[in-house]
Amino acid sequence: QIRQKRGMIPENKNSSYYLSLMKHDLLKPIASSIEQFEKEYFQITEERKRILNQIAVFIGQSKKLKGAEAVEFIFICTHNSRRSHIAQIWAQAAAVYYDVKNIRCYSGGTEATTFNTKAVKAMSAVGFKIAKKDNTENPRYKVHISGSQSTLIAFSKKYNDPFNPASGFTAVMVCSQADDNCPLVIGAEKRISLPFKDPKDFDGTPQEEAKYHERVLEIGREICYAFSQVN
Repeated sequence: QIRQKRGMIPENKNSSYYLSLMKHDLLKPIASSIEQFEKEYFQITEERKRILNQIAVFIGQSKKLKGAEAVEFIFICTHNSRRSHIAQIWAQAAAVYYDVKNIRCYSGGTEATTFNTKAVKAMSAVGFKIAKKDNTENPRYKVHISGSQSTLIAFSKKYNDPFNPASGFTAVMVCSQADDNCPLVIGAEKRISLPFKDPKDFDGTPQEEAKYHERVLEIGREICYAFSQVN
C-alpha cells in the first residue's frame, strides 16, 4: 500500500497505480534536462510543433471524454530498438513533470528485435536508471524515472504484443519506414507521424556516441514540448 502511494509502477499495466508521481519525484538529472528543454522549445520548427500539438490535443480531448480513464500511447518504429523506446520513456517522464495524470506509454515495432544497448547507454547518460532484468536474447529492462523506484518495463516487441493496449490508443510513428510500411495500425484511435532520424546510421563510427546523445535530446525536447501544451 505504501509503495502504491509513492507511485510504484507494477508490471501489471492495468493497475490504476501505473503512474501517480509528481514533478519533484523525478530523478534530478531528468528534471534538469526538461528544465533545459524548456529554454530550447523555440528551436523546434513550427511544422514540427503542429505535429506535436496533435499529441497535446488528443490528451486534452481524451481526458474530457474519458475522465479518469488512462490515455494510452504506443510509440512505433520498425524494430522497436531505439527511437520508439527513447520516445516512450521521455513521454512518461514528461507526463510526470507536467502533471498530466493517467498517461500510459508503450512502444512497439512492426517486428521485434531488442532494446539496443547503445540506446540504453544513451538514455542512462542523461539520468534514467536502466537495469537489465535477464540475459535473454531480447532482455527486459527496468527503467527508473523517479526516486520512489517507479519503473517502466522496456523490451522489444511488435506493437500488437499482448503487453501493449489493443485499442483506443494513439499510435505515434517515430520512423518513416514504419510509417510507410504499416499504413494500418490495428486498434489505434489516432495515428500521428513524428519521424526522427535513426542514430543507427552512425553505429561503428567515431560519431556514434555523440549522435545517440543528440537524438536522445532531440526526441526528449520534442516529446516534452508536446506535454507542455496539454490544457
